[in-house]
Amino acid sequence: MKLATFNINGIKARIEALPAWLTTAAPDVVCLQEIKSIDENFPREVFEALGYRVETHGQKGFNGVAILSKLPLADVRRGLPGDDSDEQARWIEAVVEGVRPLRVCGLYLPNGNPAPGPKYDYKLAWMARMEARVTALLASEEPFVCLGDYNVIPQAEDAAKPENWVTDALYLPQSRAAYRRMLNLGLTDAIRARQPGPGVYTFWDYQAGAWERNNGIRIDHLLLSPQAADRLEDAGIDKAVRGGEKPSDHVPAWVQLAA
Repeated sequence: MKLATFNINGIKARIEALPAWLTTAAPDVVCLQEIKSIDENFPREVFEALGYRVETHGQKGFNGVAILSKLPLADVRRGLPGDDSDEQARWIEAVVEGVRPLRVCGLYLPNGNPAPGPKYDYKLAWMARMEARVTALLASEEPFVCLGDYNVIPQAEDAAKPENWVTDALYLPQSRAAYRRMLNLGLTDAIRARQPGPGVYTFWDYQAGAWERNNGIRIDHLLLSPQAADRLEDAGIDKAVRGGEKPSDHVPAWVQLAA
């Protein structure tokens, strides 16, 4: 089973690039972020024609997450538990009914800038809620993957120029510590399990020639529960997508699990 995460930075802007990548990469399940569309306006028929079931948790103009799956989905849930007042569409989860069921949690973690400030407070509170959800899922011992745009640069090697990020919410010590606490619960960073070392990035800004200079950062992650990590076969990043026509500033990251 091949699962992928892809921050598409607007479904309308990526309405040609996304199907092209899906046709080439052929993932079984994809979690999308920043669809920037309400549910009713998401062009689901484009993806249904490619054999995908579509579940969305949309929001007008910004945010928004979705799951595309070639396999049946059950127990679809929208919104991260822990704060009923949170109206931002950043979390969607479902059980993929493959040979062995697997829960997927698609997430778009808050950016948090400017920091300090209320946006950064929201980011840290959101990460605490995610940690609580991960803890609950671990207690159930069901296999799961939390995949998406985490807006966290975990280590210096995850940025081409870490010195440029020291005051940014993506790299502040509290952000990295919150990410590390989730790993320390027993999750496996799939990309790092297969591609250790520097030079592995998932995001290149549109500005200042970041792509041409390979001035990237790794902020899109796939974290596996122990039961899912036991099925890990491979993981990678489709870097070439960034050089395509009308690209997102992110590229897909993926993991291959034994069926």
